[in-house]
Amino acid sequence: MAKDQLHVLNALDVAKTQWYHFTAIVIAGMGFFTDAYDLFCISLVTKLLGRIYYYEGPTKPGSLPSNVSAAINGVAFCGTLAGQLFFGWLGDKMGRKRVYGMTLMLMVICSLASGLSFGKEPKAVMATLCFFRFWLGFGIGGDYPLSATIMSEYANKKTRGAFIAAVFAMQGFGILAGGMVAIIVSSAFRAKYPAPAFQVDPVLSTVPQADYVWRIILMFGALPALLTYYWRMKMPETARYTALVAKNAKQAAADMSKVLQVEIEAEQDKIQHLEGQGRNDFGLFSTQFLHRHGLHLVGTAVTWFLLDIAYYSQNLFQKDIFSAIGWIAEAKTMSAIEEVYKIARAQTLIALCSTVPGYWFTVALIDRIGRFAIQLMGFFFMTVFMFALAIPYHHWTMKGNQIGFVVMYSFTFFFANFGPNATTFVVPAEIFPARLRSTCHGISAAAGKAGAMVGAFGFLYAQNGIGVRNTLIILGVINFLGMMFTFLVPESKGKSLEEISGEAEEETTTATRESALEAGLQV
Repeated sequence: MAKDQLHVLNALDVAKTQWYHFTAIVIAGMGFFTDAYDLFCISLVTKLLGRIYYYEGPTKPGSLPSNVSAAINGVAFCGTLAGQLFFGWLGDKMGRKRVYGMTLMLMVICSLASGLSFGKEPKAVMATLCFFRFWLGFGIGGDYPLSATIMSEYANKKTRGAFIAAVFAMQGFGILAGGMVAIIVSSAFRAKYPAPAFQVDPVLSTVPQADYVWRIILMFGALPALLTYYWRMKMPETARYTALVAKNAKQAAADMSKVLQVEIEAEQDKIQHLEGQGRNDFGLFSTQFLHRHGLHLVGTAVTWFLLDIAYYSQNLFQKDIFSAIGWIAEAKTMSAIEEVYKIARAQTLIALCSTVPGYWFTVALIDRIGRFAIQLMGFFFMTVFMFALAIPYHHWTMKGNQIGFVVMYSFTFFFANFGPNATTFVVPAEIFPARLRSTCHGISAAAGKAGAMVGAFGFLYAQNGIGVRNTLIILGVINFLGMMFTFLVPESKGKSLEEISGEAEEETTTATRESALEAGLQV
């Protein structure tokens, strides 16, 4: 099959792991760093915003009204969902590289702007924050399909899974950075502006300078993304887009000759010949796509949707669960800035012990045991640990058992990241044809964000309506369904992208038919 494949694509498939692979991981991963940083920080910031802008008198510390809290948490998800669909489609129409710079600049500008506000009134501050968080989400959404597609199209077939997973694993560093920045900023302000606990002095417990804390934390997220803008613009368009979609084999060969530092033959005649066959140009809404990839798209979209319901409901409400089991003291026993410090410390500990290692276990093992096995195993253990938390829930809330609860809770995070959280991102970037790859990844990712919205808002209301125990049981059932839908997703380990998507079959069929015709003519 390799002899029928374009030389430029074969060169990428068999290339040894080189320095450009690692620079591509960092450049492509910065969007996810920003995404995770922002998502992590907003859960810290909401507590502080409640204290600053919604003072409720001396009885209890101020907190955001539930509709404001839902808007701040949810508006970025809405933006991300829209961005995934729009930029996913645009990446297939205009090329990965041209769209890539737009998403990054949007993220940088909106990260900085979300730390600003027009006016001092609560309404003005929240409206500004929501507006810029929507557009920040829109930029982050575009990064999902583009980063995954760029990395999959640059990687060799032997270690492709690890490279795409490593891009996604940059989220782990984003979470850690978010925690560290929050700890450093809150420690510095706490040392400079000491304040009594709320129960000692309700007014003085929130110093006026606390208003700078959340702004600095949010704005810092723009810095790493800004630093990679130059390199992102220097990256050449992927050879698979240039050759298979833009039909310019000469440019693809020239670009990859520079990247791989080897001479690659341009085969424009082969491209034109394949184009003339017109066999592999079906669209997203064609019966041919439905027949070949319909179930695959259902599999990637539904598993991502189900995973994110469970994953985001856990992630966004860590602080509430920690408070409920007494791992973080009651808000009234702390000053506003001290509360930020304590929550950041607890969440960073969870990230360091379970979230981050989970990502890198996937990177290390995805090309050995395969995507399917990791996803199935991850969903299975998430189901087991959810039920282990939910069924004896009363036991975990009793004094002395909190550490056990946190350990079990950490395991669900570990197996989410060493499991479906990484594989649902990797697989859609591999199994669809080049001209629809970015679009299909965008659709799958958007389904995931729809799940995140269900998780974030559903958990909020479920927790109040049916209690934490029943909510955890529902999440366990959702994880079990994720395990079932995994059976719709094909294994892509060790194959070239064209082989998985069926594009190579058509090249081979065409080549075979031609050689048969030639043989017939020679006779």
